[in-house]
Amino acid sequence: MRNLYISGYRTFELGIFKEDDPKIAVIKKCLKQEISSFIEDGVEWIITSAQFGTEQWAVEVVDELKKEYPTVKIAVIFPFLEFGSNWNEKNQSKLSSIKKLADYVESTSHKTYQDPSQLKNHQAFLLDHCQAALLVYDPEFEGKTKFVYQAIIKKQEIKEFELRLIDVDQLQNSSTEEYY
Repeated sequence: MRNLYISGYRTFELGIFKEDDPKIAVIKKCLKQEISSFIEDGVEWIITSAQFGTEQWAVEVVDELKKEYPTVKIAVIFPFLEFGSNWNEKNQSKLSSIKKLADYVESTSHKTYQDPSQLKNHQAFLLDHCQAALLVYDPEFEGKTKFVYQAIIKKQEIKEFELRLIDVDQLQNSSTEEYY
């Protein structure tokens, strides 16, 4: 297993609207535990699209983990050219800092956004180039991540593909650990 795809809930799906929301620390703690485990199992590349929320937090976590695991690399692969160019200045600045943490930045489509097929092709590309996925996602609480979750379930029917979920229970257990 060389490549791990990470995705999950967006900030707005979690009701997170500030950088200092305590939920972020809980999510990052869970991400750190799972990503460390994957790295110890041989993962070399962490791949994400740098969407707001889970994907950007994962890049930040992996950047921190590079102190302990200096050989791990981060790839940010966007679905299309100029991804995020229509975001507000603050969000574009955050995306720029995420790109600087990456060892590799590319887009699957070398055109600006045209239609939803680019998103579907992007998802297929990522899943074809990874052997496992880590999702901050709970099927009981659907969000945009449901589409990648369903694609992974279909992929598992024809090919071995590891999927780990950080679900609501794990997040809640991790948040209550903070108080003991």
